[in-house]
Amino acid sequence: MSRRKKATEEPEETAPEPSRAAGGCVLAVLALVAGAVLFAALGNVAVLAVWAAGAFALRWAVRRPNKIDNHSPPPPRDPSRNTNTQFTVVEDRPGHCTVVWQKEGS
Repeated sequence: MSRRKKATEEPEETAPEPSRAAGGCVLAVLALVAGAVLFAALGNVAVLAVWAAGAFALRWAVRRPNKIDNHSPPPPRDPSRNTNTQFTVVEDRPGHCTVVWQKEGS
């Protein structure tokens, strides 16, 4: 048996796609380095800047409009559709079950 590969059987070489997690890790490291440089250079001013950024983020989150603009309650239910649905599980053969649905009153 021959161990040679045919030219059509060789897999195509593709460049790997960059990972989103790797990009997030790089951004997190850059933010930590920038924060460390800020704290080393400015001291107490950097602490106040972090507090101010946190207060701004908290205020922005509280004042941000909700995605639901309509705050009215849902419409009342139709009384004609006030029927309850019940179901029963029946084992019609070993290892096989069937669900039987019934409306109440029928």
